[in-house]
Amino acid sequence: MLFGLFLSMYLVTVLGNLLISLATITDSQLHMPMYFFLCNLSLVDIFLSSTTVPKMLGNIRTQSRAIPFAGCLAQMYAFHLFGTMDSFLLAVMAVDRFVAIVHPLRYSVLMSPCVCGLLVAGPWVVTNLQSLVHTCLMARLTFCAGSEIPHFFCDLMPLLKLSCSDTHTNELVVFAFGIIMGISPLSCILLSYVCIARAVFRIPSAPGKWKAFSTCGSHLTVVSLFYGTIFTVYLQPASLNSSQKDKAATLMCGVIIPTLNPFIYSLRNKDMKAALRKLVSKAASSQY
Repeated sequence: MLFGLFLSMYLVTVLGNLLISLATITDSQLHMPMYFFLCNLSLVDIFLSSTTVPKMLGNIRTQSRAIPFAGCLAQMYAFHLFGTMDSFLLAVMAVDRFVAIVHPLRYSVLMSPCVCGLLVAGPWVVTNLQSLVHTCLMARLTFCAGSEIPHFFCDLMPLLKLSCSDTHTNELVVFAFGIIMGISPLSCILLSYVCIARAVFRIPSAPGKWKAFSTCGSHLTVVSLFYGTIFTVYLQPASLNSSQKDKAATLMCGVIIPTLNPFIYSLRNKDMKAALRKLVSKAASSQY
């Protein structure tokens, strides 16, 4: 039953996010900054889900939970890369909505193709650097034979707890990166929406306010799910099992939310729905 459930979710994640990416690339109406960032988010969601789910499905199917150390490091690198990139892309999309609503007349200048490219390339460099540092520091540690990770994939903190070496340096680096990589995107999102709210409340007409806020609906839903999960899980009483908290947060952010994202962005967006219909009809007509 678990195998069927997670396989179905994974296929929906890959197919849904792939359709959004293809629709964005093939439909000229969607060649705008907002959809460029959404395309990147969809691809990152595919990679994030592919980091953990296929291995988990293999474990369920074969009843073997073994993983080589090199494979474990690669999984840890990829998960932190794509997981952190997810939060940065949500921050970039918040900035895009801020510019579109607060500075609509200068939107095309402020969000030029060059700027959009830099807004995506910058986080890729930073998140790769973070993952590389964590992986290199983890690779120098020694582990006792027959170690069992209390998680369904190779995560950073569970691995550190299994090490027989001194992990003080690793923990300091985790704390430093956690502060920078955690607070920076969230602060950017909060600041953007504070400015958006101030600008919207200055609009005199109710329809104008609704139209401005409606462009942020899908993004706000995903942000609420992403950060709401993290806050709900980690702000619970300390008496609860921390490994269970980690599993719950990872399952939600790394598996469930990437599955929901295509529905959130397509069901609430007329342009995306039209582009998806066009893409599906093209694919269907090419079969005949």
